[in-house]
Amino acid sequence: MISPKNKRKELEHILLNGNFVKISNAIKTLRNEPPFTGAIELLVSLYDKINDKSIKNLVRNFLNDLKDQSLCREVVFSLKNDLKPETKMMVISSCWQSGLNYSEFSADFAELFLSGDYMTAIECFSVIEASAGRMPRGKKDEILRIIQERPVGAGDEKAGLLKELISILE
Repeated sequence: MISPKNKRKELEHILLNGNFVKISNAIKTLRNEPPFTGAIELLVSLYDKINDKSIKNLVRNFLNDLKDQSLCREVVFSLKNDLKPETKMMVISSCWQSGLNYSEFSADFAELFLSGDYMTAIECFSVIEASAGRMPRGKKDEILRIIQERPVGAGDEKAGLLKELISILE
């Protein structure tokens, strides 16, 4: 049995190689095996660095299809890396598309909503909206506090989204 550390190294080697067939097979294997720490971060990093649309689609589809709740932490952690806006938006989009419960990380998405561009804000809005029904009142109040501490201006294109987000959380 290969240790998670060795699995990560092996996956990193395959992803750095850039061979489409090997990358595709590695992602198929990830779908059928128990998750290991570092795989999500490696895939997000690959997506961020390459221009190959086929590989980007493989990574996007993999993240959209996540079904293991334990991977949410690693997905959110990957968003803290220095990523291109396109990559951040794709990862955030995968959060609500996967159907996993990201309510525990709603404060992170509120921060990304406030700091990101309009398109990123829309994706964060979708994640928070999808999680709102699963959030305890205290978590909703925490997000409202974050929003109120750094409000967007009336002329900001996110102002309408922000009003809608507040109404969902109240």
